[in-house]
Amino acid sequence: MKLGANYQGKGNCEFVVWAPFLNQVCLKITSPEERTISMYKQNTGYWQVLAENVFSGARYFYDLDNRAARPDPASFYQPEGVHQASEVIDHAEFIWGDSGWITMPLEQMIIYELHVATFSRAGTFEGVINKLDYLKALGVNALEIMPVAQFSGQRNWGYDGAYPFAVQDSYGGPLGLKQLVNACHKKGFALILDVVYNHFGPEGSYIGEFGPYFTDKYKTPWGKAINFDDAYSDAVRNYFIQNALYWFEKFHIDALRLDAIHGIYDMSAKHILKELTEETENFSNKQKRKFYLIAESDLNDARVIRNRQSGGFGISAQWCDDFHHSLHALLTGEDAGYYADFGKISDLVKSLSDGFVYSGQYSNFRKRRHGSFCCDIPASRFVAFIQNHDQVGNRLLGERLSQLVSFEALKLAAGALFVSAFIPLIFMGEEFAADTPFLYFISHSDPELINAVRLGREKEFAAFNWKGSLPGPQDAQAFLGSRLKWNKSESGRQKIMLSFYKELIKLRKELPALINLNKDNLKARGAEDKNILFIERWHSNNHVYCIMNFSDKPAFFLADFIEGQAIKVIDSSEKKWLGAGSALPGVLKERREYKLMPQCFVLYQKEEEVG
Repeated sequence: MKLGANYQGKGNCEFVVWAPFLNQVCLKITSPEERTISMYKQNTGYWQVLAENVFSGARYFYDLDNRAARPDPASFYQPEGVHQASEVIDHAEFIWGDSGWITMPLEQMIIYELHVATFSRAGTFEGVINKLDYLKALGVNALEIMPVAQFSGQRNWGYDGAYPFAVQDSYGGPLGLKQLVNACHKKGFALILDVVYNHFGPEGSYIGEFGPYFTDKYKTPWGKAINFDDAYSDAVRNYFIQNALYWFEKFHIDALRLDAIHGIYDMSAKHILKELTEETENFSNKQKRKFYLIAESDLNDARVIRNRQSGGFGISAQWCDDFHHSLHALLTGEDAGYYADFGKISDLVKSLSDGFVYSGQYSNFRKRRHGSFCCDIPASRFVAFIQNHDQVGNRLLGERLSQLVSFEALKLAAGALFVSAFIPLIFMGEEFAADTPFLYFISHSDPELINAVRLGREKEFAAFNWKGSLPGPQDAQAFLGSRLKWNKSESGRQKIMLSFYKELIKLRKELPALINLNKDNLKARGAEDKNILFIERWHSNNHVYCIMNFSDKPAFFLADFIEGQAIKVIDSSEKKWLGAGSALPGVLKERREYKLMPQCFVLYQKEEEVG
């Protein structure tokens, strides 16, 4: 059942809304002329009406039992915010220019995550379009934008969306998003959209007045749990499945990133995520074009990305937090909160080799065993990162890695990311060592809600023992201070870092050993006493060796992992990258001892394969 106001042309528009317990639902057109139209109830609890003389741009509410006029829960546009009328959109009006577009395979993606409002000074989809040539030169080929579902106010991360089908008005609305996707496809970028299926925003959502969209069976950190398995849940499941297909069909989105699926509770025989992957696959087959789902989960549950034939949900990929935590703890020495479970070279070795570090063993942070076996899961089903909106923005002061470690350590982290066999993700500004914070910000109108958010954040941070005062999320400066300062990428060490990232991405795309995401063709081992990590990767006749020193002192190693000779490809300690100067020769010979500079990343390629 398709929901919302589906415009059919020539002034005909079908309105569909689910409200099983209401006795009367009326369509209340508020502009351009006011009128009320009775809707008809189906046995399944859906109310429908095919209205005439309703054109694109018309505004409307639903009148519920003559007691309240509410926006459409499946509204496609809220031009005046979350509390005002919904607007009819004619999706056929937009002329697409991407008819020849074919989504690249997921394993070929190099993802760039951004927040629309802080990525550019304009804070709109158009502002993103204006930076596409910069991103093309950087070498990334997939953009992931944080949620755009309509939220209250003008400033938000997007995870407080009250209308999952409506595109945020301050970003440019549905037209602006289509223009962005169109521009991306024309320039060779895939577009990944972050969506939230675990809760509704705390302000402006009236969906609970329409029907049993929530259940008391479970609790989430964000309030009431969505009803995916209780009575009347079929229509709730349909709501979210239709939402996913809506983005694919009407906006040509290539992939959806499913936020915090550990907050999606479903004990039914077919989990909602499994049903969602089935429907996505069916839609892909009909369109003869592949659409993807990427999950965020802190469960370390391999079922999420295991194929459906083996009893999994079949989701295309998931974010690999363990890779980030292993690397971050090594570089910063932080050991509070979930970083208490990490900090050894062996942790990073395990993540590089398997994916999850915790695959069933005891977690000190959680005080229980955590995770499941994932060695059989392909590397291409993991998305790795050294920074993202969560790991930066959910720190007390929103510090980026550039504010926590040395310039040498930043280059080392980048090297570890791009030699991994996982899909790499960069967080906006990371590529030029941006030093602007990325803080959590909101613009709610309810004082009690604003205070509750602040107290909740303070409680969340308590486990990390971070020093300082929490910047007020409601304060406009939290938002304004989080905007990227693009001029800084044009000089000094930040310009050098940008060049370093470009070179790493170029190598990632050119070297067959790095292009092929295969755990079976990867060997990682560590020297815990020296804080050195060695990685070998190979494919066909291409073989590369990576040596990383996580110590702040020089270290010596024996080149017992190569046969013959290897030619240097990139060395982060070289002066061209603002290093102190390399201690390693251009040619590495087997079974000889070499010196490695502090916090250094070096990549070699087997000699006979260089030319």
